[in-house]
Amino acid sequence: MTDLPQGCRVAVIRLRSLGDCVLTTPALDILKRARPDVRLAVVVEDRFRAVFEGNPELDALLRPNWRELRAWRPHLCLNLHGGNGSARLAALSGAHWRAGFMHYRWPSLYNVRIPRAQQILGEERTVHTAEHLASAMFYLGAPRVEIPRAKLFAAPPTSAKPYAVIHPIASQPDKTWHASGFLRAARFLRESLDLEPVFVAGPAEDLRAFGEFRTIAGAPLGEIKSLLSGASLFLGNDSGPAHMAAAFGLPVVAIFGASDPAIWHPWRTPSVVIQNSGGIQSVTEGQVLGALERMRVHA
Repeated sequence: MTDLPQGCRVAVIRLRSLGDCVLTTPALDILKRARPDVRLAVVVEDRFRAVFEGNPELDALLRPNWRELRAWRPHLCLNLHGGNGSARLAALSGAHWRAGFMHYRWPSLYNVRIPRAQQILGEERTVHTAEHLASAMFYLGAPRVEIPRAKLFAAPPTSAKPYAVIHPIASQPDKTWHASGFLRAARFLRESLDLEPVFVAGPAEDLRAFGEFRTIAGAPLGEIKSLLSGASLFLGNDSGPAHMAAAFGLPVVAIFGASDPAIWHPWRTPSVVIQNSGGIQSVTEGQVLGALERMRVHA
């Protein structure tokens, strides 16, 4: 950080995956606190661009195109993605400094190779994704600080009645709790917690099972971001929208399958993670309703 020229440009590559994009924002916050003078860009796919839109710490959002990245003239290009495509982008960025974790593919392309987060943090334990990404900033010279909550920016919708957002879909069957359980939870939210349930899902995801409630499927990510910013509570599977909800400080009830909660739990927000050794379908309705009841004080 101390070697970067005053007012220089820094490009951070984080191409995709909703939760990963959200959990990159604490690292960006740490970078800008350490060097508020630098101009900061994120290289991201269009479908996840809305995660970073409205963030006052960012000067540009760039498409994953090496010509566009090179034209932005970064002095430092930091790859926080790690795949083949992002390595190629970093290599072709034209940046004086090209940084990436040692365990990423093609480490020879970087002239700053970042060690494991555990080595940087000085703790041999499983680290959260937010800690892993933020540790890169510490290695690059940012002062060690408490890693903040993720940051999203959106104007909440106008709603006359408090509501809870429910995301009942996940990328894999073993990460998806059963529809009947979500229905029971939605009725509990409405009848016992006086929160109107709103079910959300991505494009081509089916919400017909939840038709007795308001459903929003396939809406632009920016609209979902706005919806979450005005909600009182979030319930869902372990997935990207849970991290969005945590970024807005919502109380979160997250139902986990095989994923490790130490790596993926809702970061720095009141939350309950429910996980059973028998897999996600072994999670009981009673466990979820009890967790919602405990989150009542935060809603």
